[in-house]
Formats: sequence, structure tokens, C-alpha cells
Amino acid sequence: MKVSLQFLGAAHCVTGSKYLLTLARGRQRQQVLIDCGLFQGLKELRLRNREPLPVQPAEIDVVVLTHAHIDHCGYLPKLVRDGFQGRIFCTEPTVDLLSIMLLDSAKLQEEEAAFANAKGFSHHHPATPLYTQADVLRVLPLVESVAYDAPVSLFADALTFCFRDAGHILGSAIAELTVQGAEQRKQLVFSGDLGRYASPVLHDPTAITAADVLLVESTYGDRVTRSQDPEAELVGVVHEALARGGMLVVAAFAVGRTQTLLYYLKKLRQEGRLLLVPVYVDSPMGIRVSDLYPRHPGAHRLGHGNVFDFSGLRFVTEASESKQLNEKKGAAIIISASGMCTGGRIIHHLYHHLPRPEDTLLLIGYQAEGTRGRDLQDGATTVKMFGELVPVRCQVRHLDGFSAHADRQELLRWLGNFTVAPKCTFVVHGEPAAAQALAHTLREKSGWPNVVVPDYLETHVLFEGL
Repeated sequence: MKVSLQFLGAAHCVTGSKYLLTLARGRQRQQVLIDCGLFQGLKELRLRNREPLPVQPAEIDVVVLTHAHIDHCGYLPKLVRDGFQGRIFCTEPTVDLLSIMLLDSAKLQEEEAAFANAKGFSHHHPATPLYTQADVLRVLPLVESVAYDAPVSLFADALTFCFRDAGHILGSAIAELTVQGAEQRKQLVFSGDLGRYASPVLHDPTAITAADVLLVESTYGDRVTRSQDPEAELVGVVHEALARGGMLVVAAFAVGRTQTLLYYLKKLRQEGRLLLVPVYVDSPMGIRVSDLYPRHPGAHRLGHGNVFDFSGLRFVTEASESKQLNEKKGAAIIISASGMCTGGRIIHHLYHHLPRPEDTLLLIGYQAEGTRGRDLQDGATTVKMFGELVPVRCQVRHLDGFSAHADRQELLRWLGNFTVAPKCTFVVHGEPAAAQALAHTLREKSGWPNVVVPDYLETHVLFEGL
């Protein structure tokens, strides 16, 4: 058996995760796609979403998803529309999240295309979405749920996979794959996105002790983001913002970051450390995701019931109420998405609040290159939205401590669980500096052999004669 791996995304960037595993036995060939994400951020990356894959989607047998973030699952509707008819495996919470995430992604694309056509500022005539809500509905029947730690065998036992809790978002997983040849067995581990240790909401990432081949993410491979006291940092930003007499607008990912922020706001208010001002969650997807936590109590630390509710919290579902928020003045907190300020209701809030000196924008997640959030984090004085330049006069704050990604120290802690170094390690899902920094540490300080930062579309033969 010949086993090869091609990097269709998340190579020298943090989005577009797609890894094509091919098992070739004589005339037989099985192909497994681990993750199926959209490219985001820089235009040159986003354009890849519209390029044909170097493999025919109809020839892919199985998709294994580590979690439901769009950069890991958001290409699925296009894959299915282009001919994929196989099985899609993920954890049970991820099944619930997929329909929310993909339908929202399609809806945003449809709305943005319609708006661009109406305003005439698209470079494409007409502007078209990458996929539609109808395309999403063709994906969902192909999805099958798998419990954590429950092996699934494929291709007459030639391949077995198992999900382990990654602690990144609800339902996130590390994928362990075992390839069984005629005489040898090899283990491949795909880290997915690794979460943080001692999170108040999610479990620690599962320790993995052995692999022949490892793919490890490197989002924060070159920096430490663990705050000594994230609660105190949040209290400081909130008090500073409200003392200015304006609103605090928080750009938070609908999955994970919104729920973690609500946990902290609830806890701090109960302890009397925050002012009792209105808190609006203006993210329909964030609201639907929050409602999933009671359905999956084993996938997080918060237990049963309405784990996020507190006095003064209001979930905004109607678009009309969302628009009314921009007319309000005075002290309040608005939590909206997307976390990188690339789409969703946060755009309308930015349009109205960025020009107001009394208001504050808080970024609490990773901001990829080429996103509006990254521009704001880097100190942009104007940002473009709705075809016009909007001045940035408000205060912009950024807290790394609320990231859902393991930082450098936590990545090395997770990697330190391996009792023997993998024979080959691929450092993926990181911008070049971050990926190279982690790879250098593994080579020079940990003494790991054959550590590679792969290029986009690069193919590696992992095993021959298996």
C-alpha cells in the first residue's frame, strides 16, 4: 500500500484547512479529506475558494471533520455541489453546529452578493455567492455523528479513525487515524485546532502519546497569549470603556468566544466586579450556538440548564432591534459577530460606532491577515465597508487571553505528551513566522526529526509497501 498526503489548505496560513489522504493498493484507491475549510482573509487566499480542487470531489470517499469553524468546514457545500457524494464524519456537537454555521455562511454570502449588486461596487458582474443555502441542505444528509473515543473502521478495516476532545470549541476533535497494511500498521494524528488548558468552559485537549505522522496547528506557534488574569483584564477594558460614557462593542466569534465571554460576564457580575449595564448579544448564530450547550453537557464543564443567562442580558434576534441598537447612547455592551469583522451584524455596528470617540471596540480573538479585524488591531485610521471609507475614532482594544487556540507554551505542553517523537511532523495552520518558529523549536530544542512546514498543494508520500 502507498499512502500519500496533499496539503490543500492551511499551509503557510491559518485558514482553508484541507488535507487529502490517499491510500493506493494496486488498482484500488481510497481518498479521505481531513477537514474541508474555506480560505479567509487575504484576497489571494479567498480567491482559492473559487479555484477547482486538484482532485475531483466525486473521487473523494470520506470527509473527516475536526470541528465546525468555517475555516475547517465551510467548503463542504461547494464540495458537494461539485460532485462529492460520500460520508462526512464528525462529533455529535459538530453535527448540530454544522447546520447553523453553514446556513449562516451561505446566507451571508447571498446577502453580500445581493448588496454588492444593488450598490454596484462588486468587481464581478453580477456578484455571486460561492454557494447558497440550497447547497447547504444537500450537505446535511451526508453527515454522520461519532462519539469521542469510538473507533470507526473504513475500507475493509484498511483505515480506522477515532476522535479525541481537542478543547477548542464545542465538539472539536483531534483525529487519530490508523492505516492497516498487509504487515504494518501506522498511526496518523491530525491535531485540528487545539484548545487551552484550564479553560473554565471546555475540557483540556486530550493527551496523545504516539504517532508515526503528526499534523499540528501553529496559530500561536510564536507567541504566548495566556493572560495571568483574564478576568482582571476584561474588567479593566469594560470599566475604561463605560467610563468614557459610550458603548463597548465586542467582536466575538459566534462559536466559542461568545459563550466564553458570557461565562465571564455572568461570573464577574455575580461577584459584583462589573457595573449592571445592559448586555446585548446581537448574533443570531451566537444565540443558537449558546442554546446547544445544555444539549451536550458532556462536551463542556458548565453542566446542565441555562448556563449563560443573567440579569440584564438580552438576546437580539430581529434585524429591526439590531438596527435600533445603533441609535442608543450611553453605557452598554454589544456582543456581535463575526470575530474578525468580516461579515455579519458586527459590520453595521462598526459602521456606526467606529466614528464615535466615546465608544470602544474590543477584539478578543485571532485576527487573520487581510481581515478588517486585523487592520483595526494594527491601528488602521479608516476601514472600508459598504463601499466607503469609515473613519476610526473610537478606542480599539485587543485581548489575546480569550483566544480559543493554544498558545506557544500550551502547544509545546501538548506536544510534550509524545513519549517518542513522530517520524514526521507537519506544522500547519499558522502564518509563516508562527509555523517556522514552532518547527524550529521542535527541531532544535526538542530534537524531533523530519519537521516540515509544507507548501500549498505540496504532496508527501508517507509510506510505501505498507
